[in-house]
Amino acid sequence: MTQQEIFVQLLIIGAGPAGLAAASAALQAGVRIVILDENPAPGGQIWRGGEMNWKDARAHAMWQQILSSQLVQYLPATRIVALQAQTLVAEQDDQVLTIHWEKLILCSGAREILLPFPGWTIPGVMGAGGLQALVKAGASLQGKRVVIAGSGPLLLAAAQTAQQAGARVLLIAEDQPWSALCRFFWQLVRQQRAKAWQALGLFWSLRYVRYRACSTVLAASGQQRLQQVRLRQGQQEIELGCDVLACAYGLTPNLELAHTLKCALTEGKVQVDAQQMTSVRNIWAAGEVTGIGGVEQALIQGHIAGLAATAQAIPEAARRVQRQALAFARLLQTSFSLRAGLRALCKPDTLVCRCEDVSAARLQQHADWRTAKLVTRAGMGPCQGRICGTACQFLYGWEAPQLRQPVFPAKTSTLAALAAGSLKETE
Repeated sequence: MTQQEIFVQLLIIGAGPAGLAAASAALQAGVRIVILDENPAPGGQIWRGGEMNWKDARAHAMWQQILSSQLVQYLPATRIVALQAQTLVAEQDDQVLTIHWEKLILCSGAREILLPFPGWTIPGVMGAGGLQALVKAGASLQGKRVVIAGSGPLLLAAAQTAQQAGARVLLIAEDQPWSALCRFFWQLVRQQRAKAWQALGLFWSLRYVRYRACSTVLAASGQQRLQQVRLRQGQQEIELGCDVLACAYGLTPNLELAHTLKCALTEGKVQVDAQQMTSVRNIWAAGEVTGIGGVEQALIQGHIAGLAATAQAIPEAARRVQRQALAFARLLQTSFSLRAGLRALCKPDTLVCRCEDVSAARLQQHADWRTAKLVTRAGMGPCQGRICGTACQFLYGWEAPQLRQPVFPAKTSTLAALAAGSLKETE
């Protein structure tokens, strides 16, 4: 593999809403910027699929500004392998990149929390965000029977996406009771009126879809692929025939890079100040990696991080929007935190680590993640514990898996190039 060395004033990791907003703001200072993202097209998970699929005018405006600037280098389909001090090593299909940066803005986003239950590994069962990603990538749901289950606003968004893709949404099963949902909506009306109207709009678009509170998935079943889902609604159990089950149990920040960079973490997210600066000098963070708050939070935090990283003044209006976004993030956290009762969905024979086929019964024999990993190989598959590690945190109260470099799975040719080159010290 060939090697390329890049020197840059500002490196932005992630080309989602936070990363694009950060680049757009930083460009006003005339600095040279590199935007690095592992996806083949910009937009992150929220604006997935590239500019041809974007419906948000803000995404188009920022991307056009970035494209028209000669100060920005965009590196798509680029996976980070190692970090040390102010040097980052990444791989593309045919080359290894070494990027030396002066300042860094971390916009690494979040991933879905997937909770194990009987049948969750059957083809046709997926995360609600995964369903949205498939639709944005061009997958057809025409005529498919879809059940959306879990908790939180993502249920409505996923149901709308499925409906617009031609699916027949049979049920939206919300785990929280009506009392909690009413409290959430009342707080929205008081604090975030625009979001309250947005929620009403989603409800109206789904007015012909059954929506049930206190409704929880118990199991999925089928031969070869999903055929049926069993749910508890209040004190009753029902069964529905369906082709797709999409579950949403919230999101968790992607902390691998922040952990490697030794940024302080608190309550499962990167700790930042009012300027979005982390505990590490010359590193800022924005978007879901600082806490789950949606696109509005990502945009304003990215904007402020871009201004702060380039020593520009931060307007008071931006600070007001930032405070509103943080208030909404706190409301989400308090309204849709996972109930302890959801742990009972995972039965002894349920696979928790689907990469290495490790059941809950085998994991329950151990006291912590490290011991379970050594004995059962849990977390040693392709996902490197990102799915099962989060599940074990919830199920057993274990600490998050300890991370080490390479940050993500890397090609042997990349590792060989590192060992043979001038980057040996990053190992």
